[in-house]
Amino acid sequence: MDRSQKTDAVAQLSEVFNQAGVVVVTRNLGLTVAQSTELRTKMREAGASYQVAKNRLAKLALKDTDYEGIDEFLTGPTALGYSEDPVAAAKAVVEFAKTTDKIEIVGGSMGAQKLDEAGVRSLASMPSLDELRGTIVGLLNAPATKVVRTIKEPTSMLARVVGAYGAKEAA
Repeated sequence: MDRSQKTDAVAQLSEVFNQAGVVVVTRNLGLTVAQSTELRTKMREAGASYQVAKNRLAKLALKDTDYEGIDEFLTGPTALGYSEDPVAAAKAVVEFAKTTDKIEIVGGSMGAQKLDEAGVRSLASMPSLDELRGTIVGLLNAPATKVVRTIKEPTSMLARVVGAYGAKEAA
């Protein structure tokens, strides 16, 4: 990498850190190309990205961002998972880490809040932004459905009672 490529890489990483909702640092313990491709695919499907970055360049890009605290995690063969959704990257990395022992979750950060491995795993257990939106929509629709059912039930019960009396008199 020449100096201009390094400058571009730092600028790109700095932009990532300014836009990301969460950054997860992982350590590569011998992932094969196929496993790495599978991880990147799963990250993309979750709305996240996974990128191997030089530690020195990543540390330079971290300066003046909310993620400055994760520079201590950047030692050895590391890679960064990030997403705008505060849960997507963590969830995808944790799910992939369950399938192989060749990737280690080192830590991460959600904004200025630094997370250790346990923090990343607990973040991954939370529902994603889309799941939360679905829950809220369901909660908003539920009272309307209950109101309609409550209004409808007495009239249908009255109709059944009248029908029963009519059937009794006819017999």
